[in-house]
Amino acid sequence: MSSFIVEGGHKLHGTIKPQGAKNEALEVICATLLTSGKVRISNVPEISDVVNLIHLLGRMGVKTRLTGPDEWEFQADHVDLDYLQSDDFLKRAQALRGSVMIIGPLVARFGLARMPKPGGDKIGRRRLDTHFLGLQKLGAEFDYDSVAKSYTISAGGRLKGCYMLLDEASVTGTANLVMAAALAEGVTTIYNAACEPYIQQLCRMLVAMGAKIKGIGSNLLTITGVGSLGGANHRLLPDMIEIGSFIGMAAMTGSELRLENVGIEDLGIMPEAFSRLGINLRMEKDDIIVDQKEIYEIDSFIDGSTMTFADAPWPGLSPDLLSIFLVVATQARGSVLIHQKMFESRLFFVDKLIDMGARIILCDPHRAVVIGAGKFNCLYATRMVSPDIRAGIAMLIAALGAKGTSVIQNIDQIDRGYEKIDERLNRLGAKIIRTAD
Repeated sequence: MSSFIVEGGHKLHGTIKPQGAKNEALEVICATLLTSGKVRISNVPEISDVVNLIHLLGRMGVKTRLTGPDEWEFQADHVDLDYLQSDDFLKRAQALRGSVMIIGPLVARFGLARMPKPGGDKIGRRRLDTHFLGLQKLGAEFDYDSVAKSYTISAGGRLKGCYMLLDEASVTGTANLVMAAALAEGVTTIYNAACEPYIQQLCRMLVAMGAKIKGIGSNLLTITGVGSLGGANHRLLPDMIEIGSFIGMAAMTGSELRLENVGIEDLGIMPEAFSRLGINLRMEKDDIIVDQKEIYEIDSFIDGSTMTFADAPWPGLSPDLLSIFLVVATQARGSVLIHQKMFESRLFFVDKLIDMGARIILCDPHRAVVIGAGKFNCLYATRMVSPDIRAGIAMLIAALGAKGTSVIQNIDQIDRGYEKIDERLNRLGAKIIRTAD
């Protein structure tokens, strides 16, 4: 386990380019299992979650090749289904929540998949009902092994298209079902589908591979199954959450920072939400410039009531951004309610911010009121342990804007979602040292 030693209070300056989107990478890499053809994916971030998924596919027999600094080639022409029965597969798949998205492609193409109860962030209950119920409607059957704590998913023949109304707009659930439906017989209609940009990107890659999908960008997808899919070339979007993280860092440190090639049209409501938090943003072509020389003031609603930021399915605010909004609000002028609806454990890191001097009232597992201090460097350094990716980056943002030197342990969690974040920030003027505990 490694740690960051962060000397706070240093302004950032310069230009930084966001990495490729982590969540999109996990989806489209799993989709390479749908074809025996070659699939080339570029702008792939070098982060542990993505690297571990690529290694898992390699052990399954998928040919994986790094063809450039951020480009990978995949060819799943000889998948070893026997490996799915091994303890090594269960161990590796369980450690990576994104591995749940191999179920749809494997069942659709080979009629068989196996899945342990997946790991990932400890942020509360993250059920798999949407995945399972949808695949059952397509004709798959599930068997749970209580000893191995794993599911075996099988289909007697080709999956059959159907109509389904999802019980929630699950992003990974939608991804799994779209991939499965692409090779199912007949027409599949998915209503209440997630429609995030990364789901749109997955659909576009599948179409490039030969799939027939209508309604891309909406919550009503119609997929006409085809007999097989071919290869394709695909480029990942910039990572929206990393973009939000850099905006938060610039705000907390009173810095001027240019974020280059951010894919503005795919950021949705995020820039406007930061503006309502008081952050100065300027758009130039496809760049965002954060110029935060003065302390920022939280907006209020038209009737004068306290501003609230709550997560919601796309095009609402991503739940992954709320930890960032919470920590940035600690030194703003004004108050804000942060309402994390989706995950009941994601706000539990605020006790560390309170230890740093932040004025936060944790109302319940889902809601926190932040009373901004109205000045830069209002937080004091402390020692913290990162419980998950998003809380970890929020802690790093807090440490960058705090007085003194903070220590953040368990930064392997941050490495799961952020590529060489310490090296990239140090080039902008941060003072971060990585140590091995």
